[in-house]
Amino acid sequence: MEQGYANAEACRIVGVNDRTGRRWLYGRNASGRNKAAPPLSAVAPPSGPSRYLREDERIHIADRLREKATIRQIAAELGRSPSTVSREIRRNRTDGARGQWHYRPHAAQARSDARRPRPKPRKILSNPELWDAVQAMLDERWSPEQICHALRAQFPDRPEMHVVPETVYQALYVQGRGQLRRELAGALRSGRARRKPQRQANCRQARFADPMVMISERPAEAEDRAVPGHWEGDLIIGKDQKSAIGTLVERATRFVMLLHLPGDHTAETVRDALVATARMLPTELKRSLTWDQGSEMGRHREFTLATDIPVYFCDPASPWQRGSNENTNGLLRQYFPKGTDLSVHTPEHLAAVADQLNRRPRKTLGWETPAERLAKLLTA
Repeated sequence: MEQGYANAEACRIVGVNDRTGRRWLYGRNASGRNKAAPPLSAVAPPSGPSRYLREDERIHIADRLREKATIRQIAAELGRSPSTVSREIRRNRTDGARGQWHYRPHAAQARSDARRPRPKPRKILSNPELWDAVQAMLDERWSPEQICHALRAQFPDRPEMHVVPETVYQALYVQGRGQLRRELAGALRSGRARRKPQRQANCRQARFADPMVMISERPAEAEDRAVPGHWEGDLIIGKDQKSAIGTLVERATRFVMLLHLPGDHTAETVRDALVATARMLPTELKRSLTWDQGSEMGRHREFTLATDIPVYFCDPASPWQRGSNENTNGLLRQYFPKGTDLSVHTPEHLAAVADQLNRRPRKTLGWETPAERLAKLLTA
């Protein structure tokens, strides 16, 4: 008011009721006794940026909403992101009848203050039933995201059994704080505590006597994943580059098949394993095979002649062109860690691992399993 504002406007800026402003102005409280106005610093909004919305910002949001301003206009005036303002209104508004709602800044501030204290009790650790369910799915080597969707499907009417993926990750990291325990490393897909930086890939020369057919010539039906029978393949290599396991992933369904290569992974050995596996497939699943330019595919022409399955090769240093296979190889490293001897695994064990992956729900399949999706496509 010393700056020339009327009482109503000054109270709006400060965030108090008109009557409170008049009491401060005239120095009287409800009982009629003199009462000095509080110092300006006690009621003026703080200045400067803040990670959290302040009460004066919430008052500004409420005023501008009454004036029918848009979310982006309000965000620009506050110097905030539009998503910050939108999320604030959605979380702290008061819903009324007939779909109407009101945004009350002081109530919103009180709700924010009540949510802010830390630390909070962790949902998984405080609910034994939820913890047992999460632990059982971790034992099946499911990812946190798969666990969260499975819990919602299994307990649709019990919000206390619903969590988000970050809740599962936080529960794991709390167990291994300081130094990751063995249990934590076993629950993580990568088996390591931090991300591994990606190295610059080097282009390589083609190393085959028979000419390669590049991925750019692959049929369009393989690209859009509409028709089953197009496969991606690769090897995962064991200790000292001596042992290996071949991996085949069907593009439309993410169905996995593993090749047993206990002795070596030469071009002849890989060719024979691929031919034997391909002969087990029905005709409608023999459409194409996509591989990188590794030397193990030196006999690709002989494989095509034996199975009538064309082989397409990725461009150098382009692993994303076999994205489904690269993702599956990452999942398989949880079963077959790097630096271990892969020759100790029997064909029966490889079949069991592939079966477990094929029974695991996948986000990209709408949370169906690869086995379910393959069965649907084959019977359609």
